[in-house]
Parts: sequence; C-alpha cells; structure tokens
Amino acid sequence: MNAPVRSVEAAGDRVARFPQHKREEWIGRLYAYACVALLVVTIFSIVWFIASKGLTPFVSGAIRFSDLLFGRVWKPEGEPALFGALPFLAGSAYVSFLAAAIASPFGFCAAVFMTQIAPKLGRTVLQPAIELLAGIPSVVYGFVGLSVIVPFLREVFEGQGYGILAGSLVLSIMILPTITSIATDALHTLPAGLKEGSFALGATRWQTIYRLILPTTLPSLLTGIVLGISRAFGEALAVQMVIGNAPFVPTSLLQSAATLTSIITLEMGNTIGGSLHNNTLWSLALILLMMTFLFVFAVRFLERRAKR
Repeated sequence: MNAPVRSVEAAGDRVARFPQHKREEWIGRLYAYACVALLVVTIFSIVWFIASKGLTPFVSGAIRFSDLLFGRVWKPEGEPALFGALPFLAGSAYVSFLAAAIASPFGFCAAVFMTQIAPKLGRTVLQPAIELLAGIPSVVYGFVGLSVIVPFLREVFEGQGYGILAGSLVLSIMILPTITSIATDALHTLPAGLKEGSFALGATRWQTIYRLILPTTLPSLLTGIVLGISRAFGEALAVQMVIGNAPFVPTSLLQSAATLTSIITLEMGNTIGGSLHNNTLWSLALILLMMTFLFVFAVRFLERRAKR
C-alpha cells in the first residue's frame, strides 16, 4: 500500500520541482509552433490548390503558356476558343502603377506633415482620418467612383467615363492609407540627433527634409509603394465597378479595360468546374498569386537594404 503512495508523492515532487514559469514558457512555445505550422500548411495548401487547377491547361496541351501570356484576344466561347490574357495583365499593371504614382506624393507629403511639421495636429486629426480611410469597404469606394468620378470624367473628357483613369483614381484613394502609414512609421524611426545635427550645421527645415530625411528613409518609402501596388493589383470589386471591363489592351487612360481580378470574378461563376474555360481562369489566378509573391520578395529586398 505504501508503494503507490510513494510513487504519487515522487511524481508530485517532480512537478513541484518544475517551475510554473517553465511550464508556461513551454506551453507558449508549443502554441507558437502550432500557429506557425498551421500558417505554413495553409499557404502551401492554397498554392497547391490553385496550381493544380491553373497548370491543367498547360499540362494537357490545350493552351500554350506563351499564348495565354501574350495573346490579345479573349473569346472563350469562340470556335476555336481563344484565351489571351495580355489585356488583363496590361489593365492590372496600368491601373496599379498609375494609382501608386498618384497616391505616393500625397502619402509622402502627409507623412512629412504629420511627423516633421505639425506632429500634434497630425497625431490628433490626420492619422485618425487616414485610419478611417483604411477601414472603408472597397464597395463603398467603387460606388463613390461610379457616382462621382465616372460622371466627372464623362463631362470633362469625351467618352463614357469608364476606364483606366477612373480605376486609378479610385485605387489611389484606397492605397493612400497604406503608403502614408508606412512612410509615417519610417519617419518616426529616424534618430532624434540626425535632425538636430542638420539644424546645427545651418540647414533649414525644408533642406533637412529634402536632403536628409527623405533620402535616409527612401528604402522604407519604396516599401510602402510596393505594398500599395500589391494592394491595388489584387483589388477586384472597386475597380470592376469603374473600369468598364472590356477585354482589350488599353491605348489611352480614358479607354475601358479589364483586370485579372475583374475577369475572374465576372466569369468564374458562369463556367463549369473542370472545363477549359474554368481551368484557364484558375491559370489567371495563379498568375495573380505569382505576382503577389513577386511583390513580397521586392518588399523583403527593400527591407534588407534599409537595414544596411
């Protein structure tokens, strides 16, 4: 009868000798590893699922990758069926890069104003306003673009108002919070003595901003631009409402176009699973996923340059 009692007491002594903070540390470490493993499995599952469907047209020989990438005609119901994704690639690139070109100067100026010129006003007024812009749903942006921007472009320029310019203006407002927030964080991380040293050498505030602060934080500012382009490249609903959704390579900013995301959302529900049309849309989704990975690698490269 004494042996079981002694074994229980010995086990209790071992548990008592194992400190509580050690147990909590091991539990936290296991939880962190489980979360990381779940994240890795999820990412690989998404890539595998999209790749298994997106590579089917090329593996079966129904479509050549060069024809999809550089073809200009999209007629999935034609005889023969033609799947040229160049109009959608061009539309996505035009809209994304033009939106970044519009939003970047405003984002940089807002960040400089909030951190270097009027930090109190920027912290109490501008920063909450920018965070509010980030929380607005994309359908609201699309509706505002459809109700305000498209009629304005229709009155000022010839045409219907739908096109690359309308989509770029809507996207520039959507990615403005991303660029501004990253630029603000980069300016906040500058050493305090850097600016004081510039003032001590006789430089004015604008000379310090233009010749010292902006060049020093340039890699971080470029990171914000790349993340803004990535956000714009993957946006679907807001752009779909104002771009016109025409499967042609645009030759002007006022011409209707289409993007990868818009054509996928418009046609995916009207196709049969496993058909050539459906698998080709998954191929477009795979291209969009690869572009997202490319933007992530570009951000990592810029971050490494910023740390040097």
